[in-house]
This record gives sequence, C-alpha cells and structure tokens, in this order.
Amino acid sequence: MDTLNGETPTIRLFALLELIAAKDRLVTLQDLVDETGMPKPTLHRMLQQLEGAGLLVRQSDGRHYGTGARLRRLAENLLLNATHHGARHAVLRHLVEEIGESCNVTALSGNEVVYLDRVETPEPLRFYLRPGSRVPAHCSASGKMILSQMSPGQRAKLLSHAPLRQYTPHTVTEPGPLEEEFARVRRDGFAVDDEEFLPGLVCVAVLVPSPAGRSNQCVAVQAPVMRLTADKALHLLPALQRAAEAIARVEHEGGQE
Repeated sequence: MDTLNGETPTIRLFALLELIAAKDRLVTLQDLVDETGMPKPTLHRMLQQLEGAGLLVRQSDGRHYGTGARLRRLAENLLLNATHHGARHAVLRHLVEEIGESCNVTALSGNEVVYLDRVETPEPLRFYLRPGSRVPAHCSASGKMILSQMSPGQRAKLLSHAPLRQYTPHTVTEPGPLEEEFARVRRDGFAVDDEEFLPGLVCVAVLVPSPAGRSNQCVAVQAPVMRLTADKALHLLPALQRAAEAIARVEHEGGQE
C-alpha cells in the first residue's frame, strides 16, 4: 500500500500527483482509496483541489481522473529547460557533426511529439523545426517509436480522440496497418518516417534508454529524401544509438544533482 508522505498538505497533494502521473491509466477515487488507505472524503477533497488548479482533469463519466493540461505543460517545460540542457545539446551537436544531418531529442505529449532540443545541419537544404515544435505521433518516427512500447488498448485511447489525418500519400491511418508497423518497430528497435508527415522528409528515431523500462524520449535524424532514403538511414543507427545512450547518462546525472 502506497502512502502519501509529506509534512504539509501541499506536499501531500504533490505526492498524490506523483502517484497518479506514474500510472499509464486513468484512476478513480476508489482506486486511490484502495491503494493509499486514506479516507475517501480526504482524497475526494484533494482531487477537487487538483482538478480546480488544472493539474488533474475528470473524465466525462465523472469517475475517472487523469493528468491535466497544466501538469503536462509543467512536465514539458522541465524537459525543455532542464539544467542539463547544455550537456544534452552538446551530444546532439556532436551527432550532427558525425552524420551531417539535422538531429533532435523528442518526447510524447498527448497524441503529439514535442521537440525538446534540435541542432540543424549546415546543409543549405533542410527542414526547420524549432524546439517546442509539435508533430503528430502516428506519422512521425519518434511518435511511432514511443507508441510501440504501449499496449494496443493504450494506443487506441491515445489516438482515437479524432480521425488520424492523412498528411501525405504515405501516411498510414488505418488501425490494422498501424498495429503492424508498431509491431515491426518494437521488434527492430527503431522507427522510420518515410515521407509520412512531410513530402520529401525522411526521419529515423531510436529510444533514449530509461531505467524505468519504458522511455518517453527519442533521438532522431531528419533529412531531405534526396540525401537520406529509408535504406540509407539504417546505416546511421549505430551513431543514433550511441547518442541516445549518452543522453540517457546526461539525464541520469542531471536527476542526481
């Protein structure tokens, strides 16, 4: 049984947020009572406070709670502006010097991928996507990479809020073919966006290893198809994987400061 430790009511609210954010599913008041052993009226009052602050959101059934937009923005800002950003950026810069194409660190936020960091290639022909930019998860290499770790049910919940948009003739939007792609990505350990989001853009992504097992960050390379085909991109995997491992070490060291 988890207890919500904290010397003040504010810290106990934070502990409740931590408990809910660590789950990959929605929770009910009764779930939290069973897990913490705390009185139902106390937990109900805490949930109301967090919902009122925009940190949690109650679903349409009135029973289930999930993380709110304000909490997700907080998580994104922490990733974007972490004190170890400089070390992470140095890893990306070295990767771009090694392979010669634009590279980025990304994370999943809702059903979109957000760019946490990016270093551009010196080549004159390139696609500009700044840190903070968002791209759809279902047709981006990083999105497919992160989604491949989830169960089919979890992916369906994440992607079913609106019809998946067909960005190019190569965009896959049907559930069956998408699930086949997720299975391949999970098996091979990398994902490819072969002109699925933008015409002429090829991208390959690998996960940043996480001690927790499931990762929410990727390292990816992007380039025009005239310089980087899906087949050629496979030769860049060792460099991407080395950079991902280096960024994992940066994240670990930053968390210990």
